[in-house]
Amino acid sequence: MRAVAASPLSRLGQILVNAALGALAALGQAPWGVWPATLIALAILTWRVGRSRPRAALFTGFFAGLGYFATAMFWITEPFLVEPEIYGWMAPFALIFLAAGGGVFWAVPALAAACLATGWQGRGIAFAAGLVLSDWLRGWIFTGLPWALTGHIWIDTPAGQTAALFGSIGLSALTMLAAALPLAFWRGAPRLWRAALPGAILSALTVALAFSWGALRLSQPLPADSDRLLRLVQPNVEQALKWDEYWSGVFFQRLIDLSAAPRADGRRPDAVIWPETAVTFSLEQAGTLPRQIAAAVGAPVLLGIQRAEGSRYYNSFTEFRETGASPRIYDKFHLVPFGEYIPWGDTMARLGVSAFAAQLGHGYSAGPGPRTLHGLGHGLPPAQVLICYEAIFPQHLVTDHENRPEWLLQVTNDAWFGTLSGPWQHLAQARLRAIESGLPMIRVANTGVSAVIDARGTVRDHLPLDSAGSIDTTLPAALPQTLYARSGNWPALLAALATLLFAARRRQS
Repeated sequence: MRAVAASPLSRLGQILVNAALGALAALGQAPWGVWPATLIALAILTWRVGRSRPRAALFTGFFAGLGYFATAMFWITEPFLVEPEIYGWMAPFALIFLAAGGGVFWAVPALAAACLATGWQGRGIAFAAGLVLSDWLRGWIFTGLPWALTGHIWIDTPAGQTAALFGSIGLSALTMLAAALPLAFWRGAPRLWRAALPGAILSALTVALAFSWGALRLSQPLPADSDRLLRLVQPNVEQALKWDEYWSGVFFQRLIDLSAAPRADGRRPDAVIWPETAVTFSLEQAGTLPRQIAAAVGAPVLLGIQRAEGSRYYNSFTEFRETGASPRIYDKFHLVPFGEYIPWGDTMARLGVSAFAAQLGHGYSAGPGPRTLHGLGHGLPPAQVLICYEAIFPQHLVTDHENRPEWLLQVTNDAWFGTLSGPWQHLAQARLRAIESGLPMIRVANTGVSAVIDARGTVRDHLPLDSAGSIDTTLPAALPQTLYARSGNWPALLAALATLLFAARRRQS
């Protein structure tokens, strides 16, 4: 079938329509959760790409992606506004470049679909499959940023439980399958929307099946909690004041007071957990403070802290006991580009360019990688620690069966993400890691959202944003290792690749 003639809308009008569809698709992300809007917008976009020649498809994908990422990730401006007098001028450029980069990840599948597939239906289906592969690629290329995947719209629904089978990329495949099915069974004149009805019905049935399976999984009883008691402490330290000499003392005392507060039953926690970079001194400067802090709190303290080895600095996690600082140290290894390190950092440091989120040196060095920590607190089961940004990467989960942790611990400082969408999207991805792994997640954030998350990703308890407080909780139990933990992304990737190849070979009937 011949491609449709150019729309009477102006070129600017076409750009605005595509950007608006992308923005509408972003409304399925946290904190909005309007996932039907995402499906409708993506269904229209697959149709528009399918009906376009290569050049038009390229621009359709790009401007739709631009609108999507500008809406879903507008919080990216927040870190630059912590010290606006220094970094504020960068904020609009950060949003523009990030949204444009995201647009490229949508433009390439659209162009490839228009070039490889032969019919308008085939091009639309190829675009849908390509977007799944693009979501996966975003988790790896240029150190990776798998934020706002199309599959993240399901996390707060029963359908999100299918991540235990196929992971976050499997959720993206579910999204794009539901969006593209109306094209696959289209019959009759291409402009008659009623022609999409058979595929739309099948799309609804697919989503209903995912919801039903997820609801069934959620209805099953969980194993009994561990008898270990944890206290999560959220100090609510404003980022602009965190390193101020006066306020740092106020915030430190707040940490101590919240940690040492007695329980009605007189029981002390088996561990108290503080967030990422909880204290302003480095581990080397601590002296006798680890012993004093643990004694004042009355329990071991697990915390994020900065440390140094020679001229190298690390964003780390360790434990303070009454005997001193523990030798068990975990160093964050997946660092935030430009926030925690600058590419070619040693050279750039000589030019005076440094990472704005790092308080020591010109940036952090990467640790050796993910691992399971044993012997934390008073008899806590083995845990995997994730520091802030590391929790958005499913490939960082420890999946070695013999060394499998029994719980995940995320310490983070989400004050960098503002108070609108960023912290909620970060929390949603932490929940997704719990679903994928079948492990409970304890999440301790400086300004929120601190949360107790069970092994199916359900938030049992949380502290709201911009509030100081603590949660006492028993440690939720782990589930058996999930299918996703054993097989990874391969089933979803192979299905998407097979669909792309099939669409590329398909001839218009």
